Amino acid sequence: MAVTKSDKQGIIEKFANKKEDTGSAEVQIAILTAKIENLKEHLAEHKKDNHSRRWIMIMVAKRRKMLAYLKKKNQEKYEEVIAALEIRK
Repeated sequence: MAVTKSDKQGIIEKFANKKEDTGSAEVQIAILTAKIENLKEHLAEHKKDNHSRRWIMIMVAKRRKMLAYLKKKNQEKYEEVIAALEIRK
């Protein structure tokens, strides 16, 4: 099951800094996390799907870079995002 438009809209409303904010690091990290969780469920069922495994690794690397950027720019916002998404540092 893919991340739907309504799922994305809910994520944007929760993590946006201001109205119509879709490009901030917090929103992008949250959307990537939802996509990663979705792919993790898919890979649990389809263990030999190496194409999806490759894309999950790419998304995890992109999220890690965005988290590093957010930590450098705004430490307290970084802590909030980590706690809200329940991901490791």
